[in-house]
Amino acid sequence: MIRLAAAVAGRHLLARKRQSVVSLLGIVLGVAFFLSISAMMQGSENDFIKRLVDNSPHITIQDEFRNPSVQPAESFYTGAAVEVSRVKPQTETRGIRGYLQTLDYLRTIPGLRASPLLAGQALVTFAGRDIAITLNGVLPEQYASVSTIETYMIAGKLADLVANPNGIVIGAELARVLSLQMNGNVTLATTSGQVRTFKIVGIFRTGRAAVDRGQAFVTLKRVQALLDRPNRANSIILKLDDPNRARETAARIEDHVGYKSVSWQEQSEDLMSTLLLRRIIMYTVVAAVLVVAAFGIYNVISTVVMEKQRDIAIMKSMGFRARDVQQMFLVQGVLLGLVGNVFGLALGSVLMLGLGRIRFKFPGSTDYSYMAIDWGWKQFVLAAAIAMVAAVVAASLPARKAARVEPVEILRGGA
Repeated sequence: MIRLAAAVAGRHLLARKRQSVVSLLGIVLGVAFFLSISAMMQGSENDFIKRLVDNSPHITIQDEFRNPSVQPAESFYTGAAVEVSRVKPQTETRGIRGYLQTLDYLRTIPGLRASPLLAGQALVTFAGRDIAITLNGVLPEQYASVSTIETYMIAGKLADLVANPNGIVIGAELARVLSLQMNGNVTLATTSGQVRTFKIVGIFRTGRAAVDRGQAFVTLKRVQALLDRPNRANSIILKLDDPNRARETAARIEDHVGYKSVSWQEQSEDLMSTLLLRRIIMYTVVAAVLVVAAFGIYNVISTVVMEKQRDIAIMKSMGFRARDVQQMFLVQGVLLGLVGNVFGLALGSVLMLGLGRIRFKFPGSTDYSYMAIDWGWKQFVLAAAIAMVAAVVAASLPARKAARVEPVEILRGGA
């Protein structure tokens, strides 16, 4: 019966070539636009997340606790109506206590790299000008394994801090503003009142003005001395081989060490929510193109049903069941959907190749960038599936109408 239904469906479509071609073109263009636009949007999202994940710590252990400590009075009088007011926390040196022991624990977790960091505010003084920056104390070798700073170095290396303990690595924008150059000297004053002169051993350019102007790197020991925080680090930066494990790994680490551990998903939760909303809007708008194309299929098959009512009545009087008649017209929608998918996916792939070759330059950038295109199989499957569903639904409405044709009424009226 399937062969007969396919033969009749093909004959009906060929009998109305112009309308069938127009409906087919609607599916082809709908699939092609759906595939190319969704691949472009998904590619840009993947590129954004990759940049976010690569340039940010996967997990950051901070020198604070997620919840404030419970006061002794509240602990002693459990369940009682107790009010504790005007409690001043004990003054202590801020930082992660025993960060070396924490690092030893982190090294037992497979697929994880960690580096301590002590950041504080400092004032750069040069030629009568003062600029506030964030001074980062790092262990160069460990920090290079958890950050992308080495890829942005335009002069010197982060490892040069090891050979020169009084060295400093600054951003290109800070060097430009203060007219600083490699091997020059710069004076830093910290919030603890200490002043020290450093030699510039490296310059980096990330393309982000806030970072290139307001960040600098020296050795961890020097910052500990400048900020008067001996044996302290106020954060630990972690990178994972699999960034998707960051959320559960952060929870595991926080349970063990006690300090607040923030994953990149938690830190960028608002951005991830925005990307999800953007994806929903994009798929809704692009799917609407295929829904519009499905109206062409509905129009063709509805016209065939109207014109072939007498033929349908004769077939049913010969013993064809309503299900068999419905199947014939459903096959027409399936054929249009299949052929439209074949040509639509091919045309969409060509459009994706063309979009991937478009290059452009961001303002302030010296390098050209290319359009990010996602070639994942999910885009192809989704485009083909939505096109087939739209075609079958569009064909099912007139097919049900054909199945309800009463042969007695049609033949009597024709006589």
